[in-house]
Amino acid sequence: MTNSANQHTRREVIKWLASIPFLPLGAMATSAALVGCNDDKDVVVAPPVNPAKLKSATFTPMDAPKTGEWAAIATTTVASQLNVTWDNNTTSTYKLGYKTFFKTGESVDKLGGGKIIAGSYYDINNKPIMDNSVAGKERQFFSDCPDGSSLISFKQATGKDFTDADKKALGVSGNPVFHVVQFEYTTRDQGGNDMYGKLPSPIAVLSLDQDPKTGHLELKKYHNVDMSKVHGLWITCGASLSPWGTHLSSEEYEPDAFDQGAGTDSKTLKAYSKNLYGDETKANPYNYGHLPEIVVNADGTAKAIKHYCLGRISHELIQVMPDNRTAVMGDDYTNGAFFMFVADKEKDLSAGTLYAAKYTTTLTETTTGKIQWIKLGHATSKEIDDLVNVQNIKPEQIFESLTTDPKDPSYTKVILSKKTLWLKLKSGMEKAAAFLETHRYAAYLGASMAFTKMEGTTVNIKDKVAYSALANIQDSMIKDNAAWTATANVTFAKKISAGGIVAHDMDKGQSDSTNSAINSEWVPYQSHMLLIGKDIDAASDPLGIGNTSDPNNIASADNLKFSETLRTLFIGEDSGNHVNNYLWAYNVDTKKLDRILSCPAAAESTGLHAVDSIHGWTYIMSNFQHAGDWNALHDKVKGQVADLIDKEFNNRFAAAVGYLTADPIAPSIEKKSS
Repeated sequence: MTNSANQHTRREVIKWLASIPFLPLGAMATSAALVGCNDDKDVVVAPPVNPAKLKSATFTPMDAPKTGEWAAIATTTVASQLNVTWDNNTTSTYKLGYKTFFKTGESVDKLGGGKIIAGSYYDINNKPIMDNSVAGKERQFFSDCPDGSSLISFKQATGKDFTDADKKALGVSGNPVFHVVQFEYTTRDQGGNDMYGKLPSPIAVLSLDQDPKTGHLELKKYHNVDMSKVHGLWITCGASLSPWGTHLSSEEYEPDAFDQGAGTDSKTLKAYSKNLYGDETKANPYNYGHLPEIVVNADGTAKAIKHYCLGRISHELIQVMPDNRTAVMGDDYTNGAFFMFVADKEKDLSAGTLYAAKYTTTLTETTTGKIQWIKLGHATSKEIDDLVNVQNIKPEQIFESLTTDPKDPSYTKVILSKKTLWLKLKSGMEKAAAFLETHRYAAYLGASMAFTKMEGTTVNIKDKVAYSALANIQDSMIKDNAAWTATANVTFAKKISAGGIVAHDMDKGQSDSTNSAINSEWVPYQSHMLLIGKDIDAASDPLGIGNTSDPNNIASADNLKFSETLRTLFIGEDSGNHVNNYLWAYNVDTKKLDRILSCPAAAESTGLHAVDSIHGWTYIMSNFQHAGDWNALHDKVKGQVADLIDKEFNNRFAAAVGYLTADPIAPSIEKKSS
């Protein structure tokens, strides 16, 4: 661009952009919001007096990295664009990019002073958990698997406007913004031993400085949230932001209290307990598999609350509806169900009624499944917490759960996690069963325990549609498979490893299995497939890198978030079928699916969070985890990119927490209204 006296810096133009009701994704953007690497060198013409307003926004997709493009395959790659049409019918184009707050394992500034390791682990006494697997290289454990995140404005978190004193305490000069990030697990210790599920999951609050002129976000302080009052956290995965500004976490793959293969085994629980408590017998399985809520304070600290009344399932990513009471939940499980919770009070998940879906007509690739909601029960979180931690209830007090056929018709046969069990409920144990043995009880009552790995859920408010990711369509979903049951009414003709996305239409006036009215206007009443992936033979991969699912379609959708402003469903993958997992943007009006980001080889796209506006700026947060987690899928690329990934990501111990951004603004963004 040519410099002249009539031109202004990019920051001045972006300041002008802040007056536009909706900012394009660069500024809306995600972060370095339209600020490029050579920011001090870029200039643009002066903003017009009468700026045009946004009419629509679309993406230009990026090509997937292909054979020979080894550097792109080995790292986070963004080569997509955002195209904005203004109300004067002119257009602007923004080249997108990616920026990180940190890589896990790095030393960052700790809230209150000093340094802290990003993604680091702590025991029940908030003491560092050490990796002593290699003599002479002892260090604190830190995660390579950042996952669910929530970006929260100061006012949304605290209910008040920030003061200069608040800013000073947080070390910010612009607008204070909080970013809650949870860490699912760490893949291995330094000795190469598998560490999945063996460490208590940490959650951090990042205090960020938002530049009011540019929307740029800068990490200032890092705070590890105290989990000692909630018995530690178990395998946190996806997350969502509640309508009232709290971070709704997750605990997936709950430990099976009977240790019958219907959940995580006792060996993993014992290792977890040893690392958390220093005693492998102390962790009670009934304290895990619940819904943690993180409430951020004005000083950048936070309080953790674990809700015991939303079902003890493989919680992945909950979505609370605009009524502040109704929540729909995926269940990352084989023979899992679709669950719903309706709270007694708005903005309070501590008491309510839990339901599981029963399909009364058959959901297939092409047909719609009608839903009847089976009422599992009503409880307060305290009631169930007391059952576990005061009364010390045992699994055999709730159910008889057998792994061999008793030849007794008083037992109910069910299939959970591909295991056949025979159940008999103990007298008076309905409430305990509903909230502590939720999978067993839902199956016992006839819910459709039919999904294989239903992952994240999100909502399209305008159309009153919820979306759930199906990482795979297999096992319990496939006709005549050993895990399939015809009565569940979820029947697909063949296995689709690439999975799909199911849409749930919602409405008021619904009744449950007892013919009682459900007190919500946001009840899913039918489901149908929105998108389905396509499996291919690795030899036919058009990229030549060994993909076993079509790289131009979704594969194993995991994180989902919907932007009301963009009318776009963002989709993050956790795929064993794409060599590079992708972040997609699917416009629900045009039905156009656009690839906007590619993760490093073997890394999962996580932490997806779409925020339409914080102080006039919009953000798309995106992390990845376990780069270089090699298996046979990666045979064609491993030899070319393994060294690159080791160098970039600390020998595969590190992963990134970050967000999309935009490169330098083009002069064509300056449009005058007609």
